[in-house]
Amino acid sequence: MTHITYRVVEHDGGWAYRLGDTYSETFRTREAARAAAVAASREQRVPDQTAMIEYEDASGQWIVERADGHDRPEADVEG
Repeated sequence: MTHITYRVVEHDGGWAYRLGDTYSETFRTREAARAAAVAASREQRVPDQTAMIEYEDASGQWIVERADGHDRPEADVEG
C-alpha cells in the first residue's frame, strides 16, 4: 500500500501543506493549515469508483491507466 505524508510548512507569507512538490493554498495560521491537511489526508482514505485516468508524467508523456477506486493510500500529516 502506498503511504503519503502531507507536510505543514511556511509558504508565501503564511502556512500551507505540501504533498511532494505541490503546495495547498496559503493559510494565515499554522493551525489552519494543519487542520486543512488533516481533512485532506482523511479524504484520501475514502474509496471511490474504479475509473480510467489520464495524466502527464515528468517527462511529458501522457499516461492512461485504470485506477482502482478501492486502492487508497495511507496518509498522515507532519508539522
